[in-house]
Amino acid sequence: MKRLIALLLLIPLLDILLLLVVSTVIGEVATVLLVVLTALLGMLLVRAEGRHTLRRINRKVASGGVPDDELLDGALLIAAGAFFLTPGLVTDLTGLVLSLPPTRYPVRKLVKRFVVTPYLDGKTDGFVTGTVYTGGFPNSNDGSTIDLGEDDYSVEGDNGSD
Repeated sequence: MKRLIALLLLIPLLDILLLLVVSTVIGEVATVLLVVLTALLGMLLVRAEGRHTLRRINRKVASGGVPDDELLDGALLIAAGAFFLTPGLVTDLTGLVLSLPPTRYPVRKLVKRFVVTPYLDGKTDGFVTGTVYTGGFPNSNDGSTIDLGEDDYSVEGDNGSD
């Protein structure tokens, strides 16, 4: 969790530093225009990709399939839109990576592998990945044995008929 917070704090810092460098090279007004232009173009791209993703979801549902990849694409496009709305060049580049299909595919695979599958696996006790307990007791693989001793139980001759 600390790494996630550090990453979230690092992105605005990188944005500020890059904006300062770009503004010294091309000027302040041109930098502001560049940020506004990238945000507008990015939002148009997200809108077009969102419509395409909605069409793919409708096709998949109409054919009786589960639109799992398409829903993940929709979530990544929502995140891309948020990155485009945040002023800065680093966030616009991140939004661009999330909105273009060739770069969104590997991100979707990583999110599916490291976020979605562990979450579903935890909620279903291993049913998603097939690591369901088929016998024995859960979490009893430590190899320890409990010794009750002779006073705690009797093995022979105690069948209850006196």
